[in-house]
Amino acid sequence: MSRAFLIDTDTASDDAVALIMALRAPDVRVVAITTVAGNVALEQATRNALYTAELCDSDVPVYAGAATPLLRKYQDATWFHGKDGFGDHNYHAPRRSPEKLDAVDAIIETVEANPGLVLVTLAPLTNVALALAKRPSIARKVGRCVLMGGAPCCEGNVTPAAEYNIWTDPEAARMVVRSGLPIEVIGWQLSRGQAVVGKKDIQKIHRLKTKLGNFAVECNSHARRAYKVQTGEDGICLPDPVAMSIALDSTIGTDWSSHYMDVETDSELTRGMTVVDRLDVANDDRNRTTWSAVLGARQVKICWKIDISRWKAALFSALAPSTKSRSSKT
Repeated sequence: MSRAFLIDTDTASDDAVALIMALRAPDVRVVAITTVAGNVALEQATRNALYTAELCDSDVPVYAGAATPLLRKYQDATWFHGKDGFGDHNYHAPRRSPEKLDAVDAIIETVEANPGLVLVTLAPLTNVALALAKRPSIARKVGRCVLMGGAPCCEGNVTPAAEYNIWTDPEAARMVVRSGLPIEVIGWQLSRGQAVVGKKDIQKIHRLKTKLGNFAVECNSHARRAYKVQTGEDGICLPDPVAMSIALDSTIGTDWSSHYMDVETDSELTRGMTVVDRLDVANDDRNRTTWSAVLGARQVKICWKIDISRWKAALFSALAPSTKSRSSKT
């Protein structure tokens, strides 16, 4: 039987590749895509999600959600992804429109209709936090929550302390972390270094001669330039697809451990920092009072290492020419 996936996204260039991976997985049924303001504004994120689904010949319903963070001023990431999130290549408008139902209600209804589904979050967690606030019981009905976000025990990509998805709406992230969802944290750092899609990988994708492969490289052109400025690494950094590869096959993550985690919301210096109790000291005398709210929550699973070759194999497979099983999928 196919596995049900619900994907929450602020669809820009790397999100689009992650959506392609899920929509083309032969054993996965993407039951809904929900959009939120993040990399780009809500309307653009929704347009981009619809466009990506169209490229995959999918009619998956797309629901628009929160246009701003819970409490913070909204700050996009167009400096990284381009004004339209897709590298400013003037892609045509999608033929479909989003569903009328709000993303928050769509999350609730989708989880309740598909108990045990895989929730994949590729964006600021505003939609998910609002859904949990409205219907806390859905946390117990999610089979896995694969969360692309955070920079556990390392530097961030938007500040020295924080990764963009968490930093954009840290209050929402804190609510989600404390909700009881079965969270698997796939941090930004896992997409760096050898995980970056380098020149040889890009050449391999071009040799596939597919519209999806060409789109995946082209829409990430602006992001590639921005990433080199940011880190000095040349290539396409794909944190959302790395997370999706693990959502599709958890064994791509090769080193895991479970810990209490919290999100910093008070300090501007460390706003959005994902603080992981890696030494398991949150419940000792020095920390118990500070960590009391988290100690009553569920520990999260942290992925520390991935199998690079299998991650890239999953990417190439998703961008390859259609097979019979994929082309017949609805």
